[in-house]
Amino acid sequence: MTKAEIVSNISEELGIDKSDVQATVEKFMEEVKSSLEGGENVYLRGFGSFVIKTRAKKTGRNISKNTAVIIPAHNIPAFKPAKIFMNGVKEKVAVK
Repeated sequence: MTKAEIVSNISEELGIDKSDVQATVEKFMEEVKSSLEGGENVYLRGFGSFVIKTRAKKTGRNISKNTAVIIPAHNIPAFKPAKIFMNGVKEKVAVK
């Protein structure tokens, strides 16, 4: 599902103008990004958490040059779904 499909579905279901829904979805995503960039996690009860994970320093390989490369420690954004969310997916989505 794309952002446009989400906006369309919300607009149809709630009877709100698509441009208003678009602006709301954009602002939500902007707030999540700015919170994570500021070092603050975002917790949405019943849905999940957008958190910052720290990756340790490690040694990688450049396969084309066959050399070792040091990858420094860094932070990455991650999503951790809530238990109720995970259970719903487990129950309703068939294994392929």
